[in-house]
Amino acid sequence: MPTFTLRTTRRDEMIDITAKAAAAVRESGIAEGLAVVYCPHTTAGICINENADPDVKHDVLMRLDEIYPWEHPQYRHAEGNSASHLKAITTGTSQTVLIQGGRLVLGRWQGIYFCEFDGPRDRTFHVKLLEG
Repeated sequence: MPTFTLRTTRRDEMIDITAKAAAAVRESGIAEGLAVVYCPHTTAGICINENADPDVKHDVLMRLDEIYPWEHPQYRHAEGNSASHLKAITTGTSQTVLIQGGRLVLGRWQGIYFCEFDGPRDRTFHVKLLEG
C-alpha cells in the first residue's frame, strides 16, 4: 500500500495530493478498480473539491473556521485543539475514487486534498488500491 508523507506549514490548509494518488495508480498497473485515499490522523482529513480556483480552498477553510472557531468557552479537550477534531470529522478520513483505464476518475475541476487542521506537522496518508 503506497504511503506518502508531507509537511504542512499552517494550522489550517488544503494540500493538493491528486498527483501523488494518480502516480500510485499508474505505478500499480491496475486498469480498473478503486483507490481509497486515507488519512490516519484525528486532526486532519481528506476531501475532493475544485482544484482550478485557489479561492475555493480559502473559502472552505474560512467557513470551517466560522463554524468551528479555534477558541470556544465550552470546549473541554485538554490539548486545546477541539476545533481541529471537529473539522476532521466534517471532512472525513478518506475518499474513494474509481479507477478506469488505469487512471483516477475525477471530474474536470476535481482534485484530492489533504486537509490539515492542526499544523504545522509531519503527516502521512495512504492510497489503498483495489483491482476489479
